[in-house]
Amino acid sequence: MTTSSPPGLTIAAPPAAQGTARPALTVVLACLGVFASYIPIGGVAVSLPTIQRGLDASTTDLQWISDAFILPMAALILTFGLIGDLYGRKKAFLAGLVLLAIGSAINLTAHSVPQVWVGQALSGAGGAALLTSSLALISHAYPDFRARAKAISAWAASLGLGMSLGPLLSGAILEQTTWRWVFAPAVVICLVGVVVAVLLLEDSRSPHGRAIDVPGQIAAIIVIVGLIYGVIEGGNAGWGKTPVVLAFVLAALGLVAFVMVERRSATPMLSLKLFSSKAFTGAGIVTMLTMFGLVGIVFSLSLFFGNVQRLSALEIAYRFLIINGLSVLIGPIVGRLMGRVASGILLTGGLVVTGIGMLTLNTLQPDTGFAALIGPLATIGVGFAFVMTPITAVAVSSVPHHLAGMASAGNNTLRQLGGAMGPAILGAVLTSRIASALPGHLASSGLSQADRDHVNSAVSDEGLSAAGHLGLPPEATGKALDAVGASFTDALHLCMTLAGIGMLAAAVVTVLLIGLKRRPA
Repeated sequence: MTTSSPPGLTIAAPPAAQGTARPALTVVLACLGVFASYIPIGGVAVSLPTIQRGLDASTTDLQWISDAFILPMAALILTFGLIGDLYGRKKAFLAGLVLLAIGSAINLTAHSVPQVWVGQALSGAGGAALLTSSLALISHAYPDFRARAKAISAWAASLGLGMSLGPLLSGAILEQTTWRWVFAPAVVICLVGVVVAVLLLEDSRSPHGRAIDVPGQIAAIIVIVGLIYGVIEGGNAGWGKTPVVLAFVLAALGLVAFVMVERRSATPMLSLKLFSSKAFTGAGIVTMLTMFGLVGIVFSLSLFFGNVQRLSALEIAYRFLIINGLSVLIGPIVGRLMGRVASGILLTGGLVVTGIGMLTLNTLQPDTGFAALIGPLATIGVGFAFVMTPITAVAVSSVPHHLAGMASAGNNTLRQLGGAMGPAILGAVLTSRIASALPGHLASSGLSQADRDHVNSAVSDEGLSAAGHLGLPPEATGKALDAVGASFTDALHLCMTLAGIGMLAAAVVTVLLIGLKRRPA
């Protein structure tokens, strides 16, 4: 079944000359690029407790370590999409590999939290170039939507593979050496990718002339950075603090400015006509909610596993492998199903299953073993596999073919914005909920008032990292850690509930805006 195009947005057939002489090689390199982009996300996630101890970092510092990578991805994807369309997607792809390699190399030598932020930011900028150029290269190489759907399924599987192997590689590395070396795999992969791409990758660009939208890019950065800063610092310092309020005001003003600039620009960074397509709009919302939930629970669970259950990075990686591994294994199956089953049905089912998996994590306790986690985490992994490939295909296929680069960039921007909001919002929930629950758990712990005050003060000042050096006698330390663990568990349950509700809300959005019978065009 085909869907009619909204007014002002005609879905054009791909030009006959579209395609490349070596489409399979293009897909391999595109998959390598997105794989390299997501290794740091998964690898850093399981390394957070170790980084926290190594750099004496607070929970807020860890939120920024996660979001220092994701924020540039969200802020720069649109611009790199334009750069690829104008000057060649091969050039944008190579720039992404180089930036990611430099950022990872900086992290290899980092000895402070700000240094890690810088390295993560450069890596994130590289990831922005890789994500948008890789998907646009695939769209150019495969004009036919059925062949393109299979290629996109491989691309999405590579994304999941990066998130799967990243934690395992990091866990194995941390068993042998320091946390800095978890960034080494990305450097090696990027250097190999540069050599192969320079020699063999075919270039492509948009036949429609456009220009870099500098005012739009500035406004987009203000919106994204202001919003994330406000959420992270609001959860840490208080929502009424002047810098937090100013951040939200700047984000709102930046959004207004962005809309005005894009409406008036002859060559907009993100054509607002794209949003006249209900399917494109719905795909963006669903993508954002999905990544908010997934990245948010990975951030929360990593801290829980490391600081409450005291697991090693490799043990944490094994748990996350259930989610990411199943997503990778099932991804190709979903790609084949897309030729026979409407994307809307696959999406809705996947979102509901993912939401159920997240909600069932409310049973998690400090003494919950690995076996009890398999069911909920496997449910999330299966559901996620049925979301990412269809939603990416819908976003790219619901717009005119020559705007595929802009569409993929816009959808990836929302993907990364959702990913940034996950640690920001759920990290703020963790911080505030732990602070409110801890006094009650300490009161029933049997600790003296002096010890309770000491623990409260330490956790308030340093966050969960304080649990490693409370300076109490052994018996009192055990009671304090039990209270902190119980408080974290309460906070974790709230995070899982919010993430699960987000998935179910995304299912409703799919039905209303994309439709159950939606197929790629």
